[in-house]
Amino acid sequence: MNRHALLHIPESRYCFPLSKDEIVLRLRTAREDAESGLKVSLIYGVKYDYKEERYTADVPLKYKDELFAYYEIQLKIKDVRFVYIFQLEKNNKIYYYSEDGLTESYNYEDCYYNFFQLPYINENDVMPLVEWMPGSVFYQIFVDRFCVGDENKDMSYIDMRWGDKPTPKSHAGGDLRGIIKRLDYLKDLGISGIYLTPIFLSESNHKYDIIDYKTIDPQFGTTEDLIELVKEAHARGIRLVLDAVFNHCSTKMEQFQDVVKNGRKSKYHDWFIIDGDKADVENRNYECFAYSKSMPKLNTANPDVQKYLLDIATYWIDVADIDGWRLDVADEVSHDFWRMFRKAVKAKKSDAVIIGENWHDAYPALQGDQQDSIMNYAYTKICLDYFAKGICDEAKTVQHLNGILMRNMKQVNYMMLNLLDSHDTERFFTAIGKDKKKLETAIAMTMFMPGAPCLYYGTEQAMEGNHDPDCRRCFNWTKEEWDLDFLEKVKSLIALRKNPVLQLGEISIVEDDNAINVIRSYEGKTLTLQITSPTAYTIY
Repeated sequence: MNRHALLHIPESRYCFPLSKDEIVLRLRTAREDAESGLKVSLIYGVKYDYKEERYTADVPLKYKDELFAYYEIQLKIKDVRFVYIFQLEKNNKIYYYSEDGLTESYNYEDCYYNFFQLPYINENDVMPLVEWMPGSVFYQIFVDRFCVGDENKDMSYIDMRWGDKPTPKSHAGGDLRGIIKRLDYLKDLGISGIYLTPIFLSESNHKYDIIDYKTIDPQFGTTEDLIELVKEAHARGIRLVLDAVFNHCSTKMEQFQDVVKNGRKSKYHDWFIIDGDKADVENRNYECFAYSKSMPKLNTANPDVQKYLLDIATYWIDVADIDGWRLDVADEVSHDFWRMFRKAVKAKKSDAVIIGENWHDAYPALQGDQQDSIMNYAYTKICLDYFAKGICDEAKTVQHLNGILMRNMKQVNYMMLNLLDSHDTERFFTAIGKDKKKLETAIAMTMFMPGAPCLYYGTEQAMEGNHDPDCRRCFNWTKEEWDLDFLEKVKSLIALRKNPVLQLGEISIVEDDNAINVIRSYEGKTLTLQITSPTAYTIY
């Protein structure tokens, strides 16, 4: 028995409640122990009766990554004061695993000192599932490049022809009314969630350098246009999530300009992180996003900044009834602020979703007190390694998929935003050598993963594009140039998500006979995706 591989942590991703009377427990072991016949049982009971009364349940092996195996049990309980230990059996020898580690015997007389416990399930500590997320298929729109809807607006800012290759600073003219115009197209495609890149007042085409958070950029429309967009989207069963850029702002923001002018005398001086009395834009003596001096970092530890940003977060729920926020550069903003943000947003709209931008293991932010999920770039990388780079075979891909599932609680996995590409990456179709069969297979796998699939606009048309800004090309609305056969295949894959098995089903990902098998099961029904190569899959 490899005791160094054993891991269980109470009140963590290894032990968490799904509701007031249902819990999930996980035990990590060495992969080789699981493959050599290790059996795991749970010996559990009520905290105050455990010495005299205990129950036993088998804990099945559920997941295997490169090094470890994970045994998992989902258990209904009658008393929320829950305690337990694990019993491990290998080669006809029995071991016990408790807070004392791995032992060959266990003394129930002294159990109060070393059993694992979930001491009490307080209802407000249970991470709720945003119930509409597992059944949603999202569509990310880079607003300037999707569709021009308002033909009467001031077009003087547009400096590229629709369809030309974009530059970092070019404007094509897409707007909110263009999205309203295409809602029926999105509904027909099977989309039930839209995520927009920023829409607030900014000098750039991407709008990630915001000047005024309560003003819709005139290039995109008006507050009334956003209200109409949300209303019309809701009428079609489509929810809308906006981009919250709260890590940084524009140097043109009123508060930053006041600091430039008045230095430490400005009441906004501590809204930013400045080395010195005055903000020096030319020499950049302040913290910013990446190395961009045009995007000074907001000090989210400052109570006045917190109040300002929380007001914005709830303002757009009040005004436009948006359905949630995607949080830009979420991992560089203080956890303390995100805790306040969650309470404010959920108090205003309990089923609003909060999706962080974090390209890595974001477990510290995904424990129920901050974000519901993240943009699942770890999944993106797994897909690139298998479909594009060919550096992982089917077995390795299965291991990596299981590994990212074990990063988080079950609720989080079922709210993940699973994407192949975005405005920040090379287009997936370009990365895979413009192979439509590979793209189709990757979309199929995305539809089978727990969480919400997210298509970057134009994926259904196999849109090309290298890294930013080329990944932000204009959508081609000339239907005569569409590949209708591929579009129908994408529609049919999206339609699969209407099946409750793919929304709420348990998941098993296994490698068998050099194939990736993603198996979803729910209420006695099963759907299986078998991928035998990057260009070949079967659904049954």
